[in-house]
Formats: sequence, structure tokens, C-alpha cells
Amino acid sequence: MLYIVLAVIIACEIWGITSVEKNKLLVSMIYYTQESNAAALVSAFLLLVCGPQEWIVWLRYLSVCMLVMTCLVTVFILLPILKDSYILLWSRTGFFLHLVCPFLNTVSYIFLEKHAAGAAVFLPPAVTLLYGGIMLYMNYIHKVDGPYPFLRIYDQSKTATVIWVLVLLVGMGAIASVVQIIAG
Repeated sequence: MLYIVLAVIIACEIWGITSVEKNKLLVSMIYYTQESNAAALVSAFLLLVCGPQEWIVWLRYLSVCMLVMTCLVTVFILLPILKDSYILLWSRTGFFLHLVCPFLNTVSYIFLEKHAAGAAVFLPPAVTLLYGGIMLYMNYIHKVDGPYPFLRIYDQSKTATVIWVLVLLVGMGAIASVVQIIAG
């Protein structure tokens, strides 16, 4: 059963990731959504081909936590701010990368796969902090605008930026903990 689910996940990830315009695929990698789905694609492929080696299990756990974060940020932060449910949820890209792939990967990880050790709980917040730090710096030097409203440091106060960073890190810590607890 796991092999079938992993094959479906791989197909959905490829379908969603490649729905980005071909000339914008590399540029789209500045998005946490793209990175989390790419991590899920790679980890599902590696699990299918190599089996549940410890580092692959940790990569699956990381990608699942990142995907849950992607889904929750889209639904509870971006949708109220941007008010574009078609692009965020119902376009081919939004539907697969924000809804279908997070759901499939999470269900697969929790119910069908070997689970990462408890120490893995620190990995998703660390990777999220690394991503956020890089994007904040890229915004600071005017190389990137966003790509999310809460990363646009010139469009909000320093206090707002710090609050967003804290909220997102605490959120990822909670997601990582809940996934660990549910996976048992």
C-alpha cells in the first residue's frame, strides 16, 4: 500500500510543481511552498527507491511539517490577506501544492511510514528559521520582494517583522510537535 501511495504522491508533486510556468520554475523556488513540495517529492522518491533509511525518514518528517505549515499559512494567513482563493487554493498549482500534496504526504507519513526519532522535532523550526533568515536578508538588500507579505520588511515595522517571525517559528514548533505526537 505504501508504494502505491508514494507513487501517487510523486505524481501529484510533479503535477503541482511543474504547473508553474516553465520560465518561472527556478524563480518560484524562493517560495517556501515550492521548497516544501520539492522536499516532499525528493523524500517520497527516496523512500520508494531506497527504503526507510534514517536520514530519509527524517527528510520525510521535515517535508511533512513544512507542507503542513504551507497549508496552514495559505488558509489562515495568505487567504485573508490576499483574498484570492482561486490562485491560492483552486488553480492547479494552488490545489496540488497547498492542499492535495500536504494532505497526502501527512496521511502517508502518519499512517504508513516509519517515524523520525523525537530529536527530529527541532529540525523543521531550524529549517524554517534558515529560510526566513535568508528571505529577510534578501528583502533587506532589495534582491527579493517578499515573496510573502510578512517577509516584506520595508512594508511593515520592525516590530511587526519580529512578531511574524516569532509567530511562524512557534507555529512550526507546534506543527513539528503535533506531527510527532500523532505519529506516535
